[in-house]
Amino acid sequence: MCGIVAYIGKKQAVPILLEGLKRLEYRGYDSAGIAVHSNKKLVLQKIAGRVSKLEELMSKEKIDSTVGIAHTRWATHGEPTDENAHPHTDCNGKIAVVHNGIIENCNALRKYLTQKGHKLRTDTDTEVIAHLIEEHYEGDLLRAVRIALSEVQGTYGVAVISLDHPREIVCARNGSPLVLGDGGNEYFVASDAAPIVPHTRQVVYLEDGELASIKDDGFTITTLEEQEIKPKIEEISWTLDKIEKGGFPHFMLKEIFEQPDTLRNAIRGRLNQTDGTTRLDGLDRHHEELERVNRIILTACGTAWHAGLIGEYMLEAMTRVPVEVEYASEFRYRSPVVDNNTILFAISQSGETSDTLAALREAKRRGATALGICNVVGSTIARETDGGVYIHAGPEIGVASTKAFTSQIMVLSLISLLMGRMRTISIEKGREIIEAIQKIPDQAAEILKLDNKIKEIASDFYKKRNFLFLGRGYNFPVALEGALKLKEISYIHAEGYPAAEMKHGPIALIDDNMPVVFIAIRDSVFEKVLSNIEEVKSRKGVVIAITTEGDKEIKSKVKYCIPIPKTIDLLTPLLTVIPLQLLAYHIAVMRGCDVDKPRNLAKSVTVE
Repeated sequence: MCGIVAYIGKKQAVPILLEGLKRLEYRGYDSAGIAVHSNKKLVLQKIAGRVSKLEELMSKEKIDSTVGIAHTRWATHGEPTDENAHPHTDCNGKIAVVHNGIIENCNALRKYLTQKGHKLRTDTDTEVIAHLIEEHYEGDLLRAVRIALSEVQGTYGVAVISLDHPREIVCARNGSPLVLGDGGNEYFVASDAAPIVPHTRQVVYLEDGELASIKDDGFTITTLEEQEIKPKIEEISWTLDKIEKGGFPHFMLKEIFEQPDTLRNAIRGRLNQTDGTTRLDGLDRHHEELERVNRIILTACGTAWHAGLIGEYMLEAMTRVPVEVEYASEFRYRSPVVDNNTILFAISQSGETSDTLAALREAKRRGATALGICNVVGSTIARETDGGVYIHAGPEIGVASTKAFTSQIMVLSLISLLMGRMRTISIEKGREIIEAIQKIPDQAAEILKLDNKIKEIASDFYKKRNFLFLGRGYNFPVALEGALKLKEISYIHAEGYPAAEMKHGPIALIDDNMPVVFIAIRDSVFEKVLSNIEEVKSRKGVVIAITTEGDKEIKSKVKYCIPIPKTIDLLTPLLTVIPLQLLAYHIAVMRGCDVDKPRNLAKSVTVE
């Protein structure tokens, strides 16, 4: 969940490293630091707080350097202080290390190193790596890193420099992503591609258990067992403008407004109107498994888990196959019933979510077909699954997911239709669903025109301390997601429930200070939701309703209405969630919150 950047070349390293950290700050922003070779010294600067504070600190002195490593932190071991910030060094300050992950045998290693005479100065687990490298160093930096990491238990992405090796960076990966950028006569290392894209699109994704030694004349990749690996050069497909704000005040708002385009990207080339089905190349080799499956598991964390809940409704309705949605963090630690007639879909925006990755590995070990739904090409989940579907949402920088969520839902609808046509859905019904899918991007664009209206509603509620979100059927998971968005970025306590469950407890909270957001569209459970609204109103609750365009009945009962276009029931979450994203965004901004970097959160959760 931390961000790593490293550079070796002929340009000044400090500006490149600082700019890279800014592009990675969504991965962690408790503290930041940098270490560079300069005038035969290892210069180290680090500070608690945002990258901007490090940049201010670095501006006070001119540093001439063309090699260095840098880090932005999301704290695991030790509070976010100057001392605990990365990089960490050995006893003599000759070796500097940045690290993303968790060292599980940290306490045992600290005891061992202390007995060897090492003086550890921080509360972090990372510091032990620097001292282990020092302990094993005999003139060969790569060998010392290799031996040190062989003694480490846990996850890591690391980059290491040494005063004795001024033109070398050693990096390694196990469970935490690292990308190596090849600029011809300069090289970059980063936790993801965002800092690399401005300089080169030629990249190598390190695999678990691999180390790279990077020098001016090139790089070599080997395993922990010293087996040399031939690097596979891949090209990043997206451009720099995808990770810029493009005139929007925040990445989150930009990404909300990108959803008409990202939804089009999710369906482009994948709809077969003639046969009323979909074409998903990543599943082509698995049609036999899709046809014989008798159980489907969707596993994910956070927002992706909510997408999975919607997928459960879709898949069961269209395939008549039992579907379970599992928190990946729970799935990996129980004894799930899985066999070779089970398909598991691992859903993750980053494709690096630690718990989700562990869940899919457990499912594969037990004989299931493991498939992926992710956004990042070349990610670990994309590489380790047997197949799957990219959502094509483009880079998502805002920590609170928006466009990736709707793209995940859209892809789940495509998978559901593909499997449904194999089983129970007629060609006519398939064509009807495709026709509705094709309208969704334009309908999403219509909803975005209500931004100012939603902002006005937010102005009446941004001082509230509690919210309740209620929905039924396909829109119960949307209620959960709406509550999560508000919690994540505004720090207002919010809960999502199935609307009918309100009377089994949450109704005790209803009074004139409790805003209740209802997803009350004209679907198969509309009349039921209408009754739930009356229950809230009779207790003086204040209702905000997401309604179907032209619904005069709801408008006559509720002061705050946000209309959305009509679509078929299974696709309604793609539209109902957009007003909730905007409502959360505007409330958070009015409360003075940093919506792109909410406190205590990070984008890519690569630790347990």
